[in-house]
Amino acid sequence: MATKKPPNPTLPAVTPQTPDGGDAVVLERRTQKIEPPQMYQVAMLNDDFTPMEFVVMVIQEFFSKDREAATQIMLKIHLDGKGVCGVYSRDVAATKVDQVLDAAKQAGHPLQCVSEPIE
Repeated sequence: MATKKPPNPTLPAVTPQTPDGGDAVVLERRTQKIEPPQMYQVAMLNDDFTPMEFVVMVIQEFFSKDREAATQIMLKIHLDGKGVCGVYSRDVAATKVDQVLDAAKQAGHPLQCVSEPIE
């Protein structure tokens, strides 16, 4: 004679209780999509008074470009009226703009530098 396997006993549902005696509710964890921060490009604007050599020096000093890259950016500024020196987060871009404007002011040049959001 074959024996039947006994059915598994069902356990009564137990609701967990918090130390204060209330019922606890557990929420499902949802994955969050985190977007990267908005990036800003720092651009210098052309003027007829700031010497090209000063612009190259500023690009090398504040944007860590070598002499050749700085010269290429300076020529783009001179020919197109504006040249991008770097792309940074908002706070870093604002700091770079302030550094360039302070250096230009101390040297007595009207060099302008702006920060623009990248879309």
